[in-house]
Amino acid sequence: MTTTTAAPPVAAPAVTPAAGATRRARARRAATRAGARVGTALLALLAVGSLWELYKWLGPQDGWSVGDTRLLPRTDDMVMPHTWSMVARLAEPVTGARDAEPLWQAVLVAAGASLRIAVGGWLLGVTIGVLLALAMQRVRVVEAAVLPLVVLSQTVPLIALAPLVRSWGSQLELGSADWQPWTSVAVIASYLAFFPVAVGMLRGLQSPAAIHVELLRASAAGWWTTTLRLRLPAAVPHVLPALRLAAANAVVGTVVAEVATGLPGGIGRMIVEFANFAASDPAKPWAPIFGAVALGLLAAGVVALLGRTLVRFRRTEVLR
Repeated sequence: MTTTTAAPPVAAPAVTPAAGATRRARARRAATRAGARVGTALLALLAVGSLWELYKWLGPQDGWSVGDTRLLPRTDDMVMPHTWSMVARLAEPVTGARDAEPLWQAVLVAAGASLRIAVGGWLLGVTIGVLLALAMQRVRVVEAAVLPLVVLSQTVPLIALAPLVRSWGSQLELGSADWQPWTSVAVIASYLAFFPVAVGMLRGLQSPAAIHVELLRASAAGWWTTTLRLRLPAAVPHVLPALRLAAANAVVGTVVAEVATGLPGGIGRMIVEFANFAASDPAKPWAPIFGAVALGLLAAGVVALLGRTLVRFRRTEVLR
């Protein structure tokens, strides 16, 4: 009769004081960097406001023009309201009606509508950009033929392109689905978003050293395996800045397309509508402009936070 002896339980690795101190030091450094970013942003905002007020105080009342070209704007309150007047106007009702909502709330709703369209345009632009970059990296003839057209496409002004996209889209038949007006805006946003992604992804896919590519080729790795294991991880440091730029471009494209196509409900249309009140309420037109700026910063910031999840692939990118 044999007896079995139970194996002693395996003890969990103890956390040494040095490891705990290292983690706490990293957390403190991360908190310090985050605080520094917030402080830098606040200082930049304060600097812009100070420059605005300084020019309003020292600048010529009627501006400065050379012939018919105005080089410096006028500094009267109708053209350049005080910063505190613009901030205070955000808390006031949009109109004089009794049940009118505050101006900041109206801007927030319009910015949310534009953000949803910009997200759709960004996703479409990123998809197109990635596919184009993969095709250009895979076939050199495609790169030679497509890359100049990609660069040339960004020279077409959106003001001229937006009505054409809306007209062409309304004539498309997609089964039971109808071409909605917001779809034209999303397509135009993707038009601006795909360019930095395509160029950045192509540069990243071509960044691995030849010795690494030859090593995988000697191991009988195919194109897809090489792309998945080597080229895509190497492309991350190049793609992340491109994605942030694409997010900001998608917001710009959305705002411009809303103005050009007349799509209601968004921040772009609000800018046009509120511009009519510049004579009677000079601080009001600046509210949607601030909303558009905040929307672009928010889009780029969210993409930057998503990029933090790929930190292990960002060895060649400077983390700040």
